Amino acid sequence: MSFTVLTAEFSHESNTFSRCPADYAAFTDRGIRLGDAAIAERGEANTPIAGFLDIGRPAGWRVIHAISAAAQPCGPVTRDAFDRIADVIVDAAKAHAGAIDGVLLGLHGAMVTEFSEDGEGELLKRLRAVLGPKLPIGVTLDPHANVTRAMTELADIVVSYKTYPHVDVRETGRLAAGILQRTMAGEIRPVTLRAERPMLEEVNGGRTDIGPMVARIAKAKAYEQEPGVFAVSVNGGFGNADIAEVGPTVLVTCQGDLDRHRGFAEALVEDMWQRRFEMVTPFLLVADAVAEAAAYVATSGPLIIADYADNPGGGGYGDATGLLKAMIEADLKEACFGPIVDPQAAAELHKAQPGSTVSVRLGGKVDPGIGGGPLALTGTLVSLSDGDYVGDGPMLGGLHASWGPCAVLRVGDIEILVTTIRAQMNDLQQFRAFGIDPAAKHVVALKSMQHFRAAFEPIAGKVIVCDSGALCTPDLTKLPYRRVRRPIYPLDPDFAAR
Repeated sequence: MSFTVLTAEFSHESNTFSRCPADYAAFTDRGIRLGDAAIAERGEANTPIAGFLDIGRPAGWRVIHAISAAAQPCGPVTRDAFDRIADVIVDAAKAHAGAIDGVLLGLHGAMVTEFSEDGEGELLKRLRAVLGPKLPIGVTLDPHANVTRAMTELADIVVSYKTYPHVDVRETGRLAAGILQRTMAGEIRPVTLRAERPMLEEVNGGRTDIGPMVARIAKAKAYEQEPGVFAVSVNGGFGNADIAEVGPTVLVTCQGDLDRHRGFAEALVEDMWQRRFEMVTPFLLVADAVAEAAAYVATSGPLIIADYADNPGGGGYGDATGLLKAMIEADLKEACFGPIVDPQAAAELHKAQPGSTVSVRLGGKVDPGIGGGPLALTGTLVSLSDGDYVGDGPMLGGLHASWGPCAVLRVGDIEILVTTIRAQMNDLQQFRAFGIDPAAKHVVALKSMQHFRAAFEPIAGKVIVCDSGALCTPDLTKLPYRRVRRPIYPLDPDFAAR
C-alpha cells in the first residue's frame, strides 16, 4: 500500500534579544521554494526533505511538498511572515485533507513569533485543526530546539539531529520518515515523551564533537535499539530565547513500557543538570586571541579564530568590529576576516572600481554598544560580487546560497569579506567563491560558534574561540531576561533542581 504524505520545511531560530525581526524579506533572503522547485533545489542535499524522500520514493509515497522556507537566526518572526508561510502548509493540508495519510515537517524547534512563544506549536495546532488528532505527524528538529510540551503533544514523532555541526540532517529526515512509514502501515503507534531541567541551555551549547554530549549521544543511540524505542533526541536548547519553556530536553519517541522510557529520558537530562559546570570550550578575550594569532607559528595550517559572540547563526548581527579592530591594530599578516555584515558599506563599495583605494565606515551599525562600533577604514578594494555561491562542505554541500552584494576589502594584509545578507561562516566556499583561500592564509577569523568546524577544522593548524561581547556572548547572565521561568540556571546559580 502506498501513502500520501504532506511535507514542508519551515525553520527559524529566534533570538528574542535581537533588534532585527524575521520579516518575510528575511525568509526571501535565504530562499523560499515551493513544491517541486524546493525538491529540485534541496532534495539531494543535507536537508530534511532529502531524508524524507530517501524513504518515501522507494516506499512509493505520493509526496505533496508545500514549501521550504528558512531565515537566518534573528529576532522573532513577524505575524505577516509566519502567516504567509504557515498558510501555504495549512492550505495544502486543507486541499488534500481526505487523502493525506501522514505529515512530515522539517522544523527548527526554537521559533518565537510576535504573537507566540512557540512557533512550531502554533503551526502544529493549525495543522491539527485541519487534519484532526489521529493523523500521524512527524517532525525533525535542530538540537538547539526549545522543545515545548505542545510540540510533543501535537506531533507523534519528534526527532532531532544528533550532531553539532549538523552534518546528519538528511539522516535524521530518513529516521523520522521511516518511523512515519511504519506508523502509517499500522505496525507501530508512537508517542514522544519529554524530560527537562531548569537550565537556559546545556553548558557547552550542545557540542557533540567533544565533552559530555559525546557520551549522551552514544547512550541515546544505544537506547534506540531497545524494544519499542524508535528515536532518542538530546536537545541542548537555545538560551537566547527569552521564553517560559526555554532549555534542554531529552525526547524518546516510543511505544510499550512508557515508564521505562520516561526513566531513561529523565536520567539523561539529569546528567545535563549534574554536569552543568563542566564547560569544555575556553573562550578567549579578543586581546588574548589576537595576541595568540600574532605569535602563531603555522605547522599544518592556519590559525582559525571564531568570534562566537557575533555568530549570525545564533542571531548575532554579524557586524561586530571588536575582533577586526584588534587584528588591524596588531597588523596581522596573511589574514582574512568574514563576514562583516554591512549592507550600507557593501553598497558604497559597489560604487568603486576593484583595485582602487577606498575609505569606508565599516560595521558596528546595528547596535554599536555591543561588539564594537563602526571602523573608519581605508584600504584596497579587491573585488565585487553578487555574493552567490554553492557550498561544497559537510553542511552546505550542493546548496545554493548568497551573501547578497558583497566586496572584498584589503586593509593592511587582512582581506575582509563585506556582505549584505547575514549568515554565519560554515563552508569554505563562502570565502573561496570570492577569491579568498582560507587554507593559504596564516590567520582566518570568522563569525560562527560551532558549525564552522565541519569545513574549517580539516584545514586548520589550530582553532581558538573568542567572545567579542556581542549579542551571542556565551555569558548568558549578561542578557536581560524577563519571561523565562525562575529559578533557572545560570541566572539563579545556587538553587537545586530536585
